[in-house]
Amino acid sequence: MTIRILFTDLIYDGDLEPERKAAGAEFEFDVHRADRVEDIPASAWAAADGIVVYHLMALDERAASLAQKARVVVRAGVGFDHVDLKAWGSRGIPVCNTPDYGTTEVADTAMAYMLAFARGVAAYDDVLRQEPVANWDYRRAPAMRRLRGAIFGVVGFGRIGTAAALRAKAFGMEVAFFDPYQPNGVELPHNFRRCQSLYELLGTSDVISVHTPLTPETRGMIDEAAVAAIKPGAILINTARGPICKLDALYDGLKSNRLAAVGLDVLPKEPADTGERLIQAWQKQEAWIRGRFMVAPHAAFYSPDASTDMRIKSMQTAIRYLRDGVLQNCVNSAQLSMPMR
Repeated sequence: MTIRILFTDLIYDGDLEPERKAAGAEFEFDVHRADRVEDIPASAWAAADGIVVYHLMALDERAASLAQKARVVVRAGVGFDHVDLKAWGSRGIPVCNTPDYGTTEVADTAMAYMLAFARGVAAYDDVLRQEPVANWDYRRAPAMRRLRGAIFGVVGFGRIGTAAALRAKAFGMEVAFFDPYQPNGVELPHNFRRCQSLYELLGTSDVISVHTPLTPETRGMIDEAAVAAIKPGAILINTARGPICKLDALYDGLKSNRLAAVGLDVLPKEPADTGERLIQAWQKQEAWIRGRFMVAPHAAFYSPDASTDMRIKSMQTAIRYLRDGVLQNCVNSAQLSMPMR
């Protein structure tokens, strides 16, 4: 029997060689590169046994209602805030993610931001490009600091947060974390310090690295009050989800020098909203922000190897459920209000 997989918003070109190799002959693919539910024919939704979604399309109530025979949704990626877990769960359709790819890439990116600021490599390159003679001055890196002995604070002590913490430890830093959802004792094997509140972490950390999922609880978590609680002169890095940080709060934190530097791989609105004060100041390279703010196009997850892992692992998750009945990485078990299909 043929099993049909609908790719809603595939972000890759080519003939899906990794997916076909993982799936085998019994699977057929219906490939779309859409960003709206209505851009895919209703017949395609209705025919799908499984759905693989990337990050361009929101799988909402309408999509769930169209997927009349679907038995599983797999998010090719880690975050799933754009999938309506209740809408799918109420129909007995599990939603799974792909948590075991890109972990090292994201942790490495957090380290790259920290090192770029603390050792000044990006700031030096910028000012020397402008004027290689007059700016030949080691004092041109505004966030320069010693890392050995500094406190690296992790918000969200999951796979990526742990990987980042271990890297920071290798630089001779002390590590603290805040994560109310981790069980007691997870800090003991690593000799890390557990904080009992977000503000305790913010007030004691020299570098703050955000690694939480986007949830109603974490949306806007780094706001004006949080920035005001940050240890003066700290570096803030977000490689998690953009809406966790409020850009106006970061703008004020940088402008007031409460924050020494901010590195963002993700933004509340992507691509960047050029109407935001922070983005405008960065684009203009105003004197106060130069060397203190860096942004990337939501790329921390990416390497060619990580992309291959994501494609194969998301496909394997769909296959194992549709063919073998083995459910892995289900993120909506609490919303499954009727028997799974």
